[in-house]
This record gives sequence, structure tokens and C-alpha cells, in this order.
Amino acid sequence: MAKPFTLTQLRYFAVVAELENMTAAAGVLNVTQPALSTAMAQLEASLATQLFVRQRTRGIRLTPSGKQFAQDIKSFLEQADLLYESARGMATALSGELKVGVFAPLAPFRLPAILQTFEARYPAVDVSIVEADLARLQELLLDGQCDVALMYGLGLGKGFSYKVLERIPPHVLLHEGHPLAVSGRREVSLRELEGEPSVVLDLPHSREYYEQLYAMAGIVPNVRHRFSGYETVRSFVAKGHGYAVLNQRLRSDTTYSGGHVVPLGLTDPFPPIEVMVVRPEGVQATRRVLAFEETCQLVYDEGP
Repeated sequence: MAKPFTLTQLRYFAVVAELENMTAAAGVLNVTQPALSTAMAQLEASLATQLFVRQRTRGIRLTPSGKQFAQDIKSFLEQADLLYESARGMATALSGELKVGVFAPLAPFRLPAILQTFEARYPAVDVSIVEADLARLQELLLDGQCDVALMYGLGLGKGFSYKVLERIPPHVLLHEGHPLAVSGRREVSLRELEGEPSVVLDLPHSREYYEQLYAMAGIVPNVRHRFSGYETVRSFVAKGHGYAVLNQRLRSDTTYSGGHVVPLGLTDPFPPIEVMVVRPEGVQATRRVLAFEETCQLVYDEGP
């Protein structure tokens, strides 16, 4: 019968899994590397599962079982800390690290307010933020490099649980001198811009969404420029290089280039984009993650 693993071994493993380097983990844990290696070997023997692949020049790499185990023990270790605090009569205020992913074009809109509210409520939680595109965020969540992510639901695959915070319809963005911009109208159809040059936000899953809108309208876009930066798209539109179809609306119509843009609604029955807070499915959420989700909902409910 395998020897049961210890709480210390689990804590050691959590650090090793995060750093993927025995020497660096030993330094963080303030133990010798041989002692740490022995503890990890004992843990693997207890589980009868290989958690790491040892690489001479690149430290270690987690096996699929190791990645899953690293996810599973997060909430377990947090509960162990709470049990310790409860036994000693200590306060149960949230603390520890929370790694938040965010879709880069979405980051400037609500995340500053979310983080401000969250830090005011839970000052002992150390929040780190990673900006990425939608495809990369899914990888970070599944690999355990992010605990939770604020993102669009575009292209969201299996293996995730989510909560929809907002649904945002698309709109068209024009430079201030465009005939439709000075017409006084608040809405147009996408077909009215057929043939005109367009500036496209070109990111994984976002590009497919915008291509879907053009297909629904029955037109082929005349793409003049493609950019991965939201503000770059707006700046090029402001200088008359073309129109753009976007979802998030900024409060200011002034762009980085100094020009101005005019947003108009679309009369087409296009599907909105869903803003979501997403985490891996099948992994018990920590209290930090649940508190972050609650804060996101609160800020979105309050409106811009």
C-alpha cells in the first residue's frame, strides 16, 4: 500500500508546479534541492502517478496528470489554511495570490474599476494580471497559469465554466467627416458601406466574428488595413483610412492620433458579443476566484 502524502508535500508541489524548476522552487521554499526532490519523488510514489518530466537543460515539465493535480490542490490548500486559521481563532479574511487573465481590447474598460473595488474589499489578496488574446487566454486557464479570466465568449471551447456579465451589440465607427457621420442619423445598415475601405480588428476569434457579420449582411468587406490594437483601429478610422465594425464603445471620441470618430448603431440583426468571467471547468474555485467573480458582476451591474 502506498504511503499517504503529506500537506507539506502538496505545498512543495504547488510551488514546483508554478516555477517548473526544482532549484528555483527550493530557494522560494527555503529547503535544499535534494530534500525537495525527495519529497516530490515520495509524492509521485504515493499517487502512483508521474507528475513531472525531468529535463536536464530546462528544469522540469508537468505531465497532463501533473497539470490537473496542480489545479485540483489549489482549493484544497486554501481550505487547509482556513482550517488552520479557524482552529487558532484567526480572521478568515481572504489572502494569497490571484492570477487574472483579460482580453487585451477589453482591459481598459471595466477592469480598472473591478480591480479597484476588489482591492478595497480584499486588500490582502495579491492580484496579478495577464493580457492576452482569446485563444491564448484559454490556454492559460487550462494550463493553470490563470485562475480566472475576463474575456469575450467568442470561440470558447469545452472545459470551461462561465458567467455572462454583458452583451454588447456591434456598431460601425466612422471618421467625423464621413457623409453618414454628418447626416445626423444614429443608425445605418452595414450594406450602406459596401465597397468602402475598412479597418479590421484582427485577433483570433474576433476576426471570425466580424467575418460572420459581413456574411450575414451578404457583402464582402474591402479590407484596407488589419491591426491587433483596438486604439490603432480607431486612430486609422479617425484619419479617414476606412470604417470599422467594433463592439466596445469608448466614452471619448478622440483618438490617439488626435482625430475624432463617430459611432453609429447598426440596424442589421447581428448577434452581440458576450463579456464573460471564465474559469476552468471541473476545478473547484477558490474563495479568491469566487470573490473576483462576484466583484465583476457588481461592477457590471452598476454600469459604466
